[in-house]
Amino acid sequence: MRIGELAALAGVSTRTVRHYHRLGLLPEPERRANGYRVYGLRAAVTLARIRRLTELGLSLAEVGDALADDRGRDLREILTELDADLARQEQEIRLRRARLAELLTRDSLHPDDPVSPGMTGLLSRLPQAETGMLARERELLALLDATAGPDTHRLLLETAPDAGHMGRVEDLYRELDALADADPGDPRVPGLAERLADAVPPDMLRSGLLDPALRPADADGGADGEAPAGEREAFARAFLADLPPAQAEVVRQVMALLADRSAT
Repeated sequence: MRIGELAALAGVSTRTVRHYHRLGLLPEPERRANGYRVYGLRAAVTLARIRRLTELGLSLAEVGDALADDRGRDLREILTELDADLARQEQEIRLRRARLAELLTRDSLHPDDPVSPGMTGLLSRLPQAETGMLARERELLALLDATAGPDTHRLLLETAPDAGHMGRVEDLYRELDALADADPGDPRVPGLAERLADAVPPDMLRSGLLDPALRPADADGGADGEAPAGEREAFARAFLADLPPAQAEVVRQVMALLADRSAT
């Protein structure tokens, strides 16, 4: 058989056959005097095996291992691993579909609603707000849900305040909203910073979750004022840069107060 006939017999393209040649999965026959390559029955058998194994979900590297010996010496082990992997995928799909089903029961959906179940519980304890710092906090928590490492994510959920606590700080957030157009030297700034620092849950402060934000601005910095390394430090810098000047000053003073308290 020529390459087109072999490919048609196995139900693949000639390009696929040539790709298998390059990977060493299918031996490439020598060209005859007329310039054509001619394939025998053994090539068709091998090509059919490759197709069956890839349809099961094996990677081409795993196919190569399985075909290393005609008796399929490693095939049972490879297929067992594949079956376990597919079982994990099935479980993940079931969990994702359950999450989708829960979301689809809601009357309305917000782009930040498809967060993890743990973060859904945390956001449900926050007062609802369309604008201002409460709305910004919901956005930041949704961002952290998608970007934080597992340790940060765990600490965030474990130390999050309860609904009663969030209700008490809602008034403080309104005061912070009132500083949106104020000057950083506004006399309201120090008192609000003190009250916000008092509102930080002790468990959150003890957990170390806030440690990167509590470091001095030049801590662990490199040459020419290079910013401190680490994702949480970068997040804190971006958070401050996104705030109006007076609100950013409140947050800086809160961090300074908490840093002093954590050091004692």
